[in-house]
Amino acid sequence: MSEPDFQQMTRVFGRIGLLSFGGPAGQIALMHKELVDDRDWISEERFLQALNFCHLLPGPEAQQLATYIGWRLHGVRGGLVGGGLFVLPGAIVMLGLSILYVYAAHLGWFAALFLGIKAAVLALVAQALLRIGKRALNTPFKYLLSALSFAALFLFDLPFPLVVLGAGLIGMGVAALAPQWLKLKMDSPPPPARSARSLLVATLGTILLWGAIWAAPMLLVAIWLSPQHPLFEIGAFFSKLGVVTFGGAYAVLAYMAQEAVQAHHWLSAGEMADGLGLAETTPGPLIMVTQFVGFLGAYRAPAPFSPMLAGILGAAVTTWTTFAPSFLGIFACAPWIERLSHARRLQGGLAAITAAVVGVIANLAVWFALHLLFRRVIMVDAGPFKSQLPDLGSIDPLALGLAALACLLLFRTRLGVPGTLAVCATAAILAHLGLGTLVH
Repeated sequence: MSEPDFQQMTRVFGRIGLLSFGGPAGQIALMHKELVDDRDWISEERFLQALNFCHLLPGPEAQQLATYIGWRLHGVRGGLVGGGLFVLPGAIVMLGLSILYVYAAHLGWFAALFLGIKAAVLALVAQALLRIGKRALNTPFKYLLSALSFAALFLFDLPFPLVVLGAGLIGMGVAALAPQWLKLKMDSPPPPARSARSLLVATLGTILLWGAIWAAPMLLVAIWLSPQHPLFEIGAFFSKLGVVTFGGAYAVLAYMAQEAVQAHHWLSAGEMADGLGLAETTPGPLIMVTQFVGFLGAYRAPAPFSPMLAGILGAAVTTWTTFAPSFLGIFACAPWIERLSHARRLQGGLAAITAAVVGVIANLAVWFALHLLFRRVIMVDAGPFKSQLPDLGSIDPLALGLAALACLLLFRTRLGVPGTLAVCATAAILAHLGLGTLVH
């Protein structure tokens, strides 16, 4: 493996941050291609090991993975660069789109642009599913775990943490009884390292330091304004959301939408859907939709600021309280990953989680395809079965054509992710102009 200098690492993570469209599946696939396949900065095994661990932590797993790899390459400053550059481009774009939204919502060409990008994103997720599945599913038992995970999520709507933790427990049992089912690699004992006691002391120090960093903006808002000010309420809500977002954005969208719309009245249900559409078409984690919610919530209760300044402050507080916990989790837990990875049962649990995650990505791909390709989706709730099925009569021909174009470009040409996104976005805008109205 090669080790980059700090400037080289910064440039590559900046590129990843600018191109990280497509939700967690596409983002993880992009990082894998850039950091494992193309540059060999981290091994396949360590990449999957870190990904497994990130799935156990609250917050956006792709940002946590970027933070961990940056930490692995250049310590804390590398982690800050890796995780920070993964979030910053999307945060800037989302802020710009939020400002545009309050001034020029429902522009036809804007919606067409989004449709084209989402079609490309669907193809990118499909590519990620195939790539990660090919590497992760190397035994029949892992295929079974992946299929069961997909069924648990798609057919029974079970909570994501339950599915992942259940797979981990199964994997730990199988590792003890039949490790060949998981094709575990029995590593040699770890080299001498820091004692568990000194590592624990350092971990507690990291938690205290980053806990203070995380809380500092909220303390300033409480002193400067008051704990009853909307800006503090926004920060407090997303601080709480930041520690319960197991499974990424899709796992908490329903809860967030219900609280933001019905309890706090920061925006309407339709605006919540618009925000999700914006987040799906910007680089960075899908949970960036929280910034849109925070912007509108503060924009509409601006005193003592102007609406625009209040909105920008609301977006900044929301972004900080959403993503700061991820840095805390990685910097506190990363030193333990290698030490724990040599335990056979833990290896089995993480291997099983990797297989389950393939099923999770498949579920996300199907969910995304349903909502992109069909205008109406039917909710099915019959006994234990809770799923979504398409209304076949509501298929969107333009979205289907754009998705097919995206698959053709991504799988059959060397155009790559940026080129595919650009071609599909341009095609959608041209179709919109030619048809006179958007068919979605």
